[in-house]
Amino acid sequence: MPADAPENSKYEPQNPEPNNTTGLEAGGSVTPGDTPPAETGVGGPNHEPPQRGRTGPIIAIGVISFIVLLIAIGLIARVVGLF
Repeated sequence: MPADAPENSKYEPQNPEPNNTTGLEAGGSVTPGDTPPAETGVGGPNHEPPQRGRTGPIIAIGVISFIVLLIAIGLIARVVGLF
């Protein structure tokens, strides 16, 4: 055997040989009811990110609209001559 064979390596290979992996049938499939080997891929979060509330933006839009309305009323009153 060569010195760099997987059996002589001090590190396990990322994808082990199906013949040496327990729980696998011929061809790489798993038996019914058996848990397949763990995947080596990196997964993301398993939950949805928290939803933001809608009250903050609604209050901000309301306050800004109120200020714009007051300014518009003041300008119209000035043009008409009330002030």
